[in-house]
Amino acid sequence: MSLREMVQGDVDTVLTIEQSVQQSPWTRGNLCDALSGCYWCCVDEWQGTLRAYAILMPLVDEGELLTIGVVADQQRKGLGRMMLNKVLGIARDKNMKRVFLEVRQSNVAAIALYLSAGFREIGVRRGYYQNAGASEDALLMRCELTGESNG
Repeated sequence: MSLREMVQGDVDTVLTIEQSVQQSPWTRGNLCDALSGCYWCCVDEWQGTLRAYAILMPLVDEGELLTIGVVADQQRKGLGRMMLNKVLGIARDKNMKRVFLEVRQSNVAAIALYLSAGFREIGVRRGYYQNAGASEDALLMRCELTGESNG
């Protein structure tokens, strides 16, 4: 894994990955806004190819993992877990106490990954994700980074 900060030249590739792996992908504008804002945007690049990305929004002493993705042909190989662990490590290094995220209730693989990384479900956002003609709930999850209880 070769983690580095995302730069403007990465946006097209990150957007392509985002569109291929997310049901409600971010737009080019969302990615550019994150890059120009105070968000922490990172990519994993291996032998000149971007394989994964993550965007973390700092909120005083907390963070919110806004999006994370792994190119389809690299999924189920541990890259997502490594990426998530790196992001959580950076959040700890920045003295964040906890990280939050939302995940589709139907995204069983992502939920399992987040649970194994120390996230716990703390709530449900009803109808958070809009699908074709319907909506889907989001699980709100939290990972404590300071050794406090996740309960």
